[in-house]
Amino acid sequence: MSDFTSAGAGSNGPLPYGPRPEAVPGPATATMPRFSPPRLDQPGPQAPAGAPAGAAEVKGRIQIADEVVEKVAGLAAVEVDGVADIGGRAAPAGGPEPSGVEAGGPPRTPGVRAEVKGHEVAVDVAVTVEYGHVVLDVARKVQLNVARKTHRMLGLGVVEVNVTVDDVRTTATDRSDRPGPEAGAVAPS
Repeated sequence: MSDFTSAGAGSNGPLPYGPRPEAVPGPATATMPRFSPPRLDQPGPQAPAGAPAGAAEVKGRIQIADEVVEKVAGLAAVEVDGVADIGGRAAPAGGPEPSGVEAGGPPRTPGVRAEVKGHEVAVDVAVTVEYGHVVLDVARKVQLNVARKTHRMLGLGVVEVNVTVDDVRTTATDRSDRPGPEAGAVAPS
């Protein structure tokens, strides 16, 4: 025998909870605000111009770390035809680590430095150019590609891109074509 009365009992026993407040007609429905998610097929009333459908303005701050800008700029620089590598020459023995890790800071992209101020950025890039390419042309292409990719991917205004060409790299075939002691030539005595 059960302690429950037949009122409110279902086939498996009493109902565990009463009816939901929004299902009850009357004043309870008027005082209970219901959350309705924004429609994703139409922009909201506060959506900024050019925002994708469903994007509503949300308050808050977005901060892009210098390291992120440096990584994007470094990848953009390497994409340019004629760039052999980014980064400076190896540090002398006993000097700072060329690995890109600064003391107490996050990993940095070697040869690339960026300074973000507000919605603008200035970028410094050091590159090594492949032998046979016009150095000034490669440097100009690096400037354009870094500025274009940084703006497109991060939405930051690029104030300046400073390119330093610190080395020229030759390929292994270039070295084997030259006569010399390593190619089997006899050194004068």
